[in-house]
Amino acid sequence: MTSPQPAETPTRKRSAQTATLAEIAREAGVSAPTVSKVLNGRADVAPSTRARVEELLRVHGYRRRRAESSRSPLIDLVFHELESAWAMEVIRGVENVARDTGLSVVLSESAGRLTPGRTWADQVAARRPHGVILVLSGLDESQRALLTSRSIPFVVMDPAGDPGADVPSIGATNWQGGLAATRHLVDLGHTRIGAISGPTRMMCSRARIDGYRAALETAGLPVDPGLIATGDFHHEAGYRQGLELLRRPDRPTAVFAGNDLQALGLYEAARELGLRIPQDLSVVGFDDLPVARWVGPPLTTVRQPLMEMAEAAARLVLDLGRDEGSPTATRVELATSLEVRSSTAPPREA
Repeated sequence: MTSPQPAETPTRKRSAQTATLAEIAREAGVSAPTVSKVLNGRADVAPSTRARVEELLRVHGYRRRRAESSRSPLIDLVFHELESAWAMEVIRGVENVARDTGLSVVLSESAGRLTPGRTWADQVAARRPHGVILVLSGLDESQRALLTSRSIPFVVMDPAGDPGADVPSIGATNWQGGLAATRHLVDLGHTRIGAISGPTRMMCSRARIDGYRAALETAGLPVDPGLIATGDFHHEAGYRQGLELLRRPDRPTAVFAGNDLQALGLYEAARELGLRIPQDLSVVGFDDLPVARWVGPPLTTVRQPLMEMAEAAARLVLDLGRDEGSPTATRVELATSLEVRSSTAPPREA
C-alpha cells in the first residue's frame, strides 16, 4: 500500500518524525494511535492524556509536515469582542482575500479575553484551517505550540500587547494618529484639550494617548491628568466619561475621543448638557468608521485603514502557510491619516 520513496532527504525526514512519534508515545505511556488522535484533534482522548501528549510534542519540537495534512478551505478569524461596526470592517477585509482564494471564514469570539480558551485551540487543530488571524488578541505558549505542531500559521492584527518578535502582526501607526488628532486641535487654537482613552491594557490605546501627550508637550501646553479619562472603546464609555469631562467647571473646549464609538457617546453627552458641536466643543475620533460621515455634524477622525489591515493580515497568513519560506516582513504598520470634517472648529471667544 505504500508507494516506493526515493532515497533522499524527504524519506529521512519521514523516518525521523516516525521515531519521534514512537518516542512520544513511550514517554507518555500511551499507544501511537492515541498520539495520532491528539495530533488530529480527535475528541475521544482524556484531557489529562491530551495535555501530557501535547507537552511532549512541544518539548520534542514536533511539527506536522504540511504534506501530511489536508487543510480545510478555511481561515479562522478570532475577535476578543464581536459587536461593533469596527469588527465588520475587519470581517470585510478578510472576506475579500478569502473569496479571491476560494476560502471561507470562521468567526470566533473570546468573550473579552485577550487569549481564546483552550477549547478553541483544540477546535482549530481539528479543523486544520489554512491559517488563523487574531484581532486584538493573542495566544499563550501552549496554544502557540499546538498550532505550530499542526503547521497552522497565525497572524495577530492590531495586537493588544507586545506579540513578541517572532509573532507575525499587522497594525497601524496609532501614536502618529494620536499626535495628528491632537495637533489638529492645537492648530485650531484649543489649549484645554481632553482625551478619552481605550483600555490601558491595550497597546493601541496607550500609543494613541502617548501621541496626544506628545502633541501637547511639543506645543508647550500642560498635560492635565484630570482631562484624561479612561474608557473601553464603547459608546457608553464615551457618554459616561464625556459627561464627567464636560461637567467640570474648567471643562475642555476639545476632546480626542480615542475611537469613533466613544466620540459618538461624547456627542450624546454634549447634547444632554446643551453644548453644540463644534461651536462649544470640538471632537476628534479614531478609526473612520462609515458612521463617522453620517452623524451630525460629520466627525473629524483619524482614519485607521481597517479593511486594508485585515486584507494584509489574510494575505500574510496565507503566505506563511505556503512552502515559499517566511515573508521578509512579519511586523507591518499601515499609515493612519487625519480626515477633517465638521466636528472641529476654533474655540469660541469667551
